[in-house]
Amino acid sequence: MAEEKTDSKKRHGKRAMQARNGHKNAVYMLGMIGASVYYIHFHSGTFWLVILAVLKAIIWPALLVYHFFILLQM
Repeated sequence: MAEEKTDSKKRHGKRAMQARNGHKNAVYMLGMIGASVYYIHFHSGTFWLVILAVLKAIIWPALLVYHFFILLQM
């Protein structure tokens, strides 16, 4: 009985954390869709170029932060 209460508290806390961060995921997803459209527009030709475009769309935030940090060092 005691285990059930602690398990439900852990699950409830996890759900509450996901609900608080939901808007960040939505903004990231919109950015990824926009980047996919942008990159696919320029890389549409062969199957592998489309795959490359999708991969670029997934990692563009990391590249943005990386180049921002490089800019701050100079």
